[in-house]
Amino acid sequence: MSKITICYWSGTGNTENIANLVAEGAKEAGAEVTMVQPWDTSADDLAACDKIAFGCPAMGDEQLETEDFQPLWDDVKDKLKGKKIALFGSYNWNSGEWMDTWAQEAAQTGATLVADGLAILDSPEPGSDEEDDAKALGAALAKA
Repeated sequence: MSKITICYWSGTGNTENIANLVAEGAKEAGAEVTMVQPWDTSADDLAACDKIAFGCPAMGDEQLETEDFQPLWDDVKDKLKGKKIALFGSYNWNSGEWMDTWAQEAAQTGATLVADGLAILDSPEPGSDEEDDAKALGAALAKA
């Protein structure tokens, strides 16, 4: 059985909604899922995982959340070589450029991105393509 850790930060609940959908898709694909928030884990804990989904919304000027998520990301990114990872998050202004920047940075770590980073405007509507995309991201990580 595939084991996946989903580490996410959510300020408004939008990214948490996406995290739950990613988890649902992973479980439907047969994975065991653990969900954590940045203050409940460490870079060493995450480095011990084989498959990790990271979720963070766009903040400020198209950047990761700076108080909790960015410090954890900075600590773990050099430990991701050979890991299978996925990235997701929400935004509500601009174009979601933070996801492209984050995905490029993640690829430079030596980790394998199992899919393109998933950036969703606000929160997925029930029955929407975005909801399906989030579940598909979880399934892709489970099957990777």
